[in-house]
Amino acid sequence: MTQTSGPITGNGTKKAGPFAALSSPLGRYILRRLVQALLVMVLVMVGSFFLMKLAPGDFVDVLAGTRDLTAEQTAELRARYGLDQPLVIQLVRYMGLLATFDFGYSPINAAPVTDVILARLPVTAILVVASVSLSMVIGTLFGIAAARNAGKPVDLGISIFMLLLYATPSFIVAIMLILVFGLKLGLMPIAGYESVGMGYTGWQHIWDVTRHLTLPVVALCTFYIAIYGRIGRASMLEVMRLDFVRTARAKGISEGRVFYVHALRNALLPLITMAGLQVSSLVGGAVLIETVFGLPGMGRTAYDAVLQRDTNLLLGVIFTSSLAVVTVNFVIDMLYMVLDPRVNLK
Repeated sequence: MTQTSGPITGNGTKKAGPFAALSSPLGRYILRRLVQALLVMVLVMVGSFFLMKLAPGDFVDVLAGTRDLTAEQTAELRARYGLDQPLVIQLVRYMGLLATFDFGYSPINAAPVTDVILARLPVTAILVVASVSLSMVIGTLFGIAAARNAGKPVDLGISIFMLLLYATPSFIVAIMLILVFGLKLGLMPIAGYESVGMGYTGWQHIWDVTRHLTLPVVALCTFYIAIYGRIGRASMLEVMRLDFVRTARAKGISEGRVFYVHALRNALLPLITMAGLQVSSLVGGAVLIETVFGLPGMGRTAYDAVLQRDTNLLLGVIFTSSLAVVTVNFVIDMLYMVLDPRVNLK
């Protein structure tokens, strides 16, 4: 007699249990990826916590350097914020708060860390999403054009242009954009996130924010346009040599349909992987660009938190950034399964 793993209904069929979905290969794969993401988050926060604590000084030392604090006042501040406790006790207390998404209090900003992050997050989110989208679209179009005209002057011109973008650092591009479009031509604002005191609302506010973020987005895009262009070209040329492309041609399908429909879908896989890597890189690159353009984003907040030794604020920024990166990589894994059914779920 065979055994069943679930209860039997009246019509003789096996009733699916509440965790039946987890028994499928897809369910196990998703669960495994979620567990891995959780472990990564824990390791990142624990490592970041110890790195911050092992560095000399804390925010009380910063305050003592700018204000005339007595030894009693310094000791009172450390006791108030738990800085006089053993390092392990501080870690356990902080991880307990983090489990409830409570990032603690930012003494430098005199506000909860959550409020500070929520105020700064939209700037960086817009900057990263716009940069990834624009660089992926433009770079992919350049790569497709180069592959479509492989060995021709168009391919050579695009390759030289991509090499130029690849070799120019983002901060050099940012400075050139400020000098040309901001100071020389006066077409774009060179600092800030929005016009102060103008009272713009609705579409006026959206247009104002767009003008302020155009130069930072372009500065972040240039390097990755070159990356997407080179990867897109190489991927398209590789796919065009595969057997299914020759089969499609043998069936009489037009060259344009073969190129843009059959080959392009398979060539997108490396580009999607690059998008996940770009998000991770932009989280760090935003520090430089936000500082150059004076943007009140997460990168600038992290930079200020390091200088002011605001541990809670810096750890809150690290947690938010890490969560965004882990989430993006999880979404990319899901997209891979949609675009390529051959993905191994083991």
